[in-house]
Amino acid sequence: MGGIGIVIIELFQDTPTLEILETGMAWYYQLPLGITYGLITAWLGWQLIKLQLMNEVKNFYSSIIRELNLNWIDVIFISFCAGVGEELLFRGGIQYWLGMYITSIIFVAIHGYLNPKDWKISLYGIYLTIVMIGISYAFEKLGLISAMAAHFAIDVYLLGVISLKNINPDSSLQ
Repeated sequence: MGGIGIVIIELFQDTPTLEILETGMAWYYQLPLGITYGLITAWLGWQLIKLQLMNEVKNFYSSIIRELNLNWIDVIFISFCAGVGEELLFRGGIQYWLGMYITSIIFVAIHGYLNPKDWKISLYGIYLTIVMIGISYAFEKLGLISAMAAHFAIDVYLLGVISLKNINPDSSLQ
């Protein structure tokens, strides 16, 4: 996805990819701000998923992730690739044309969290859309590295909670 983002940026925008990466605050401010935002929103999202109301959603996604049998290296690698690649595409490439709100909705919908046939997953999708709007805002105000760091932190937290604690999807996941 990152490659597609770079192609979109290089071919259709006035600003080269490297310049987009350098825009905004210094990386050493963006990184901790993005990670903090990501960890807070991931924790809040996990609290939503743990609600009794969301058991079906939790069980469905937990079983998929647990089947992958991920270790810490896998979690870090997948999270890094998703954080960098997807943010290059969505924030760096697509947001330029569609703005933060439409880009955030498309991002969440593509991931399958906005489903008119399943209001519970859509409830989580609405939460994620708000989180993605926050990441879009961070990109515009702080820089792309903050968006990448937030996405990375969200994925590390959620993948880690599910796959590394050997959680039974039928448990309450306290």
